[in-house]
Amino acid sequence: MKLDKKRKIALIGVPIDLGAGTQGTNLGPEAIRIAGLVKRLEAIGYSVDDRGDIPADRRDARIVEGTNLKNLNEIVKVNSLLCKEVSTVMEEGMTPLVLGGDHSIAIGTIFGVLQHKKNLGVIWFDAHGDINTAETSPSGNIHGMPVAVLTGMGHEDLTSIGGNVFLKRENLVYVGSRDLDEGERKAMKEQGIKVFTMYEIDDMGIKKVMEEAIKIAGEGTDGIHVSFDLDAVDPEVAPGTGTKVPGGMGYRETHHALEMIAMSNKLVSVEFVEVNPLLDRQNTTAEVTVALAGSLLGEWLI
Repeated sequence: MKLDKKRKIALIGVPIDLGAGTQGTNLGPEAIRIAGLVKRLEAIGYSVDDRGDIPADRRDARIVEGTNLKNLNEIVKVNSLLCKEVSTVMEEGMTPLVLGGDHSIAIGTIFGVLQHKKNLGVIWFDAHGDINTAETSPSGNIHGMPVAVLTGMGHEDLTSIGGNVFLKRENLVYVGSRDLDEGERKAMKEQGIKVFTMYEIDDMGIKKVMEEAIKIAGEGTDGIHVSFDLDAVDPEVAPGTGTKVPGGMGYRETHHALEMIAMSNKLVSVEFVEVNPLLDRQNTTAEVTVALAGSLLGEWLI
């Protein structure tokens, strides 16, 4: 998709922390709004339709008998609603911008986009792999499983949300990985998923990494979805996230990466996740998120 500032952006909040091991990401969408996201996007030239929040009910938060997956029922319900909402806004000709919430919401976001872009490419910015299943997860937290679900692995209640339309592994690429579980390493290698760790970013430079990432996710696909976990950024820059790992992407490095995606004219959808105001300093991480959204959506200095 060529960046078209006449195209309306649909803003969708998903205030959920049930997929994570630390509470607080349910406050992320409102924190990002307070940090001035709508005003920033309108200043770029977009019209923004804030569709409000997908409801999440903590009263249904429990482990379902027969599985170690925490809060499965409510996460399935929230992602099913999100999938429908994302699909609806795309039918209406809008670009979905989803605000988390923990990274389990990528299940609903991407399944919703796949209803319209069946050959979707995805660039997954994250310190972690998020490709565990119930069998490999050390915690049972579903925010560590969305990639597995989106590629057809995992609990049937989760994999069926998108109607058996799945993400193709060859169209998926990770950027910024630096903390992978053993089961995740094995899955990535066996499935041939391209991973640019922080070593590759240090060694190759962000420009070369992103050229290759955009090629993987953008060539021969229906466009690129960006799934951006704020823990991809170094915690010195973005402290308000629940699974901090030192040695992440720097501020300018991250903006450069997203600016390159913007210049590719292939962006079709985006989500920013894992902003946790309870762990933040004066809403710094939400403000960083707003700035990053600006770069991804074509905010140029001159």
